[in-house]
Amino acid sequence: MMEDVGNNPLQESQDTSPEIVDLNSETASLTVDISDALSEKDTVKFTVHTKTTLPEFSSPEISVVRHHDEFVWLHDALEANEDYAGIVIPPVPPRPDFDASREKLQTLGDLDKRIPHDEFQKMKQELEAEYLATFKKTVAMHEVFLQRLASHSYLRSDVNFKVFLEYQSELNVRGKNNREKISGFLKSVSQSADEMLLSNQKDTDEYFEGQRAFLVEYFNRIKDCANKADKMTRSHKNVADSYIKISTNLVQLAAIDNQDLEKLLNKIAETLEKARKIEGRVSSDEDLKLTDTLKYYMRDTMAAKNLLFRRLKMISNLDIATKTLEKTRAKNKPTDAAEEAERNLSEKVEKMSVTAKQELADFKSRRIALFKKNLIDLAELELKHSRAQVNLLTSAVNSMKEIEPVN
Repeated sequence: MMEDVGNNPLQESQDTSPEIVDLNSETASLTVDISDALSEKDTVKFTVHTKTTLPEFSSPEISVVRHHDEFVWLHDALEANEDYAGIVIPPVPPRPDFDASREKLQTLGDLDKRIPHDEFQKMKQELEAEYLATFKKTVAMHEVFLQRLASHSYLRSDVNFKVFLEYQSELNVRGKNNREKISGFLKSVSQSADEMLLSNQKDTDEYFEGQRAFLVEYFNRIKDCANKADKMTRSHKNVADSYIKISTNLVQLAAIDNQDLEKLLNKIAETLEKARKIEGRVSSDEDLKLTDTLKYYMRDTMAAKNLLFRRLKMISNLDIATKTLEKTRAKNKPTDAAEEAERNLSEKVEKMSVTAKQELADFKSRRIALFKKNLIDLAELELKHSRAQVNLLTSAVNSMKEIEPVN
């Protein structure tokens, strides 16, 4: 159920003057979370909950309902703002996609009368758990996007972000139609072409040149790693699914066999059912702690690469402006306009350099901290599941040894 959070009444105070809040102080806070979400047929409604002491907000606590397209609108608005050219814009969360889970549930429904009831129930539970895990990840990725913005010293004050958090009605942001999708594709192709043209453009700063080479290599490596982690996760999931079928068949075999094997087959089937649950948890934890982390930093690395692309484009424009100024001087023509253009671009590059260096340093420290945390968490979970598997198999073997043969 969606929770409707209204404005909380403020307590009356003797001092009715507005509170002055320093945006750079620790007391000026802005925290955002997704307090609730509702999945419908064609969309997910996210309840975005904001608590703040920033004076530009109308209330210290606000809740609004947002759709995915509104998240995309906010991301695109931030990326299009030239003032943020030197900032790593947090990657837009992936569009909610439950089609695969729905298709599996539909297919399973069609098999209801063709497979044993026990197997049907187990497979249904697995698919429902898969759907729920996908839903939770979708909510988490949208929440991370907002929290990245809320914690950023510049982006947290963006007017579009404020509208997103505060405007009570829908933003009337629609999805892209076919023409706009084609336009977006052509824009992507154009950017790729620009990147190729700028591939020989050398950055005047060795730091940024080194960062560009690193991010290109890093992106390729992390993409390959994410694909392999995804295959590994699916393999664990396939093993868990196989346990369901084997366990069900053993139970059926025990029902028709004589008493010599009945207890043994039922014990093996029981063990496989427990092993299925453990294997499912292994798959889920690896997906959450490893695969999702890698996929997120694929997108975040692309955002960092886009920053460096914007910088190269700006440097290229500065080179053109400098050459234009030199040609104007050589022809003894008035240079005021050319000097102004060259000076403005030079100032923009200098300003961007300061911001971008800090952004890339933050990107590195943030990446290392998250990978370290998630890999430690994954290692601890893997050890926990391994112990559970060893204990299960040990217990099963001991139980089987105790089964007395029927004379």
